[in-house]
Amino acid sequence: MSHRKYERPRRGNLGFLPKRRTRHHRGRIRSFPKDDPSHKPHLTAFVGFKAGMTHIMRQIERKGSKLDNKEVVEAVTIIETPPIRVVGVVGYVDTVKGLRSLTTVWAQNLAPEFKRRLYKNWYRSKRKSFTKYTDKISKDPKATEVLLRRLKKYCSVIRVIVHTQTKMLNNRTKKAHVMEIQINGGSISDKVDFAKGLLEKEVRAKQVFSDFEHVDIIGATKGHGFTGVIKRFGVRKLPRKTHRGLRRVGCIGAWHPSRVFWTVARAGQMGYHHRTEQNKKIYRIGEGEVTGAKNNATTEFDLTEKNITPLGGFPHYGVVKNDYLMIRGCCVGTKKRTLVLRKTMHARTSAIQLEKISLKFIDTASKLGHGRFQTAAEKDKYFIASKRVHEKLQK
Repeated sequence: MSHRKYERPRRGNLGFLPKRRTRHHRGRIRSFPKDDPSHKPHLTAFVGFKAGMTHIMRQIERKGSKLDNKEVVEAVTIIETPPIRVVGVVGYVDTVKGLRSLTTVWAQNLAPEFKRRLYKNWYRSKRKSFTKYTDKISKDPKATEVLLRRLKKYCSVIRVIVHTQTKMLNNRTKKAHVMEIQINGGSISDKVDFAKGLLEKEVRAKQVFSDFEHVDIIGATKGHGFTGVIKRFGVRKLPRKTHRGLRRVGCIGAWHPSRVFWTVARAGQMGYHHRTEQNKKIYRIGEGEVTGAKNNATTEFDLTEKNITPLGGFPHYGVVKNDYLMIRGCCVGTKKRTLVLRKTMHARTSAIQLEKISLKFIDTASKLGHGRFQTAAEKDKYFIASKRVHEKLQK
């Protein structure tokens, strides 16, 4: 690069091409973490809904570091995680062409929100799904045990079929999101027994993840529509006197070969791409108001009685009533977007990344402007006091 004083990295990662709109609004798990039979059977993923962002203050405890005992303010994302319900168990057999499903065991009682996902038009349908299956199981109760024994004998991978509970959210969606979650740990027999115990039961986020654990977040990014090359790839603007526009690529290719190479930056779709963000640290798994938990935003240092929902609610989301995960930093997607949380594929090992976090303060001020008050009681107290002062001055 004789004409450049310093190097100039290529704009726009070509590994993400083609940058088209994703077909997976929810986020698709393409691979699960490596199985370790020495651990107990456990689920490897969960589903959440992005509520919004706030900030926290925490104390750094690193002996020998200049940052030891210093306080730092960090941005965090709140992801609401209502319980998911297990409705089925599916087993896979290893073949030359990859995994092949052998058989599926379904629960007898299935929620209407799950059945809605199976129909294109729920209103006009006869709603007969799974009626033959439930009749067969009710006539022959041993049929389920036969299928489970088959899973134990032939299968190498066991997964559970789960669905979200849309009624627990402040959301217009009536169809549940359905997905498979792999069970890792233990033998195949242990996995099948573990899955059988979960059938028709609710699973909460704290049963899958723990505080200070790293997770991968899978979802669709925020969409920006059709954009030009300047915004989409960050190429340089052309000089002021350029003919036919400034915000474009000056030369899109040579005369021969007489075609535009795929590496040349072009205008097109930006955003709403399927992405996986690795190793997001969980700062807190909070219990929701639905379960009777109160003051789920209180810390050891800040004893103010308050919940995680800021004054006025999260913008474009509302009130967080269920369990929630507090993730360090930002994550993909807009408000209300469905996110898949997976146990990390590449675990961190450094002491800094594995350190435990001591939260000192969680901000619950209004996010609609420059928030001043942490709770409604604090706001009322201030305005009542100021009103009294105003009345005294008038007298």
